[in-house]
Amino acid sequence: MSTTTKECLIKFLKEAKPYLAVIFLQFGYAGSAIIAKSALNHGMSHYTFAVYRNAVAAVIFAPLAALFERKIRPKMTFSIFWKIVLLGLLEPVIDQNLYYGGMKFTTATFATAMCNVLPAITFLLAWILRLENVNIWKIHSQAKIVGTIITLGGAMVMTLVGGPTIGLPWTKHSSTTNVASPTELNPVKGALFILVGCFCWACFYNLQMITLKAYPAGLSLTSLICMAGALQGTALTLVVERGNSAIWSLNWGSSKLIASVYCGIVNSGIGYYVSGLIMNVKGPVFVTAFNPLNMVIVAILGSFILSEQLNLGRVVGAVVIVIGLYLVIWGTTKEQKSSKILSTTEEVEHVGKELPEIKSSNQAVTGDESV
Repeated sequence: MSTTTKECLIKFLKEAKPYLAVIFLQFGYAGSAIIAKSALNHGMSHYTFAVYRNAVAAVIFAPLAALFERKIRPKMTFSIFWKIVLLGLLEPVIDQNLYYGGMKFTTATFATAMCNVLPAITFLLAWILRLENVNIWKIHSQAKIVGTIITLGGAMVMTLVGGPTIGLPWTKHSSTTNVASPTELNPVKGALFILVGCFCWACFYNLQMITLKAYPAGLSLTSLICMAGALQGTALTLVVERGNSAIWSLNWGSSKLIASVYCGIVNSGIGYYVSGLIMNVKGPVFVTAFNPLNMVIVAILGSFILSEQLNLGRVVGAVVIVIGLYLVIWGTTKEQKSSKILSTTEEVEHVGKELPEIKSSNQAVTGDESV
């Protein structure tokens, strides 16, 4: 292999890292949606599920943080401490409980499809917090704004529009023991829960990016967020489910235990850490922009494993969401390219201004020496 080919390959892999990482996350999230839905269908409380999930992540990632970030961990300050407490409240407690609570009233496919509004909400918050550059006179900024509106419209279509059921061959003769009964399904209530949860999740991503600037130890931050979330979630569960000790029971090899371990490692642990790494390079909007892939994976797996049925309204809404997200991603990509070109131009102009000054100073030094 020639030197040029090696350099091109290294450059390609370096540029592809964020894309491969975020796609890996979506596959992990898709698996967690199926496993979590199965555990919830078997009677697991979403309050204890959120507690166990974050406790597992904290126990596993705290030793890794102590081992690999002992020398680079910044000093804990009061400001960073309260940011971590707020991070532990936003996603591990509020978002997870609302998301899993909403999933109980809908299906795994519906819940993941509704989460496709996350990039739009993240973009709006990043715009407000000046983490995302927006110029309404530029075509790429207009694409991001229009895409955000279309995405929210698609979420409304999924929620309010029904239509005929799309019969898939592998769901016609499947067992329906894991599917919620019609009296338990409440798409509007479930959608509201998930939308509010997505808002908290978007706040979490933006606050995580802000916190990482002051506390760049990713593993330590991940374990602290999970620890804070587990403690706050435990307090919430003891208040909401007081006197109901049965919800804390876990049987070895049960779907509840599997869901807690899998979602703790993949969603809370790896998810928070890898999202932080990607965020430092691409920003919070990019991290959330690949959610449609999660929806496609869950729709396929959900129909196989959970025998979930799809109706026309949900499919049309999902397509509208994907179109809106494509516009957001396209606008973000174009904006990043234009920003790089602008920064390069400014550097060239700066160097061009410095050259005459350096030349004149050299001539002055030469004159002094000849004298």
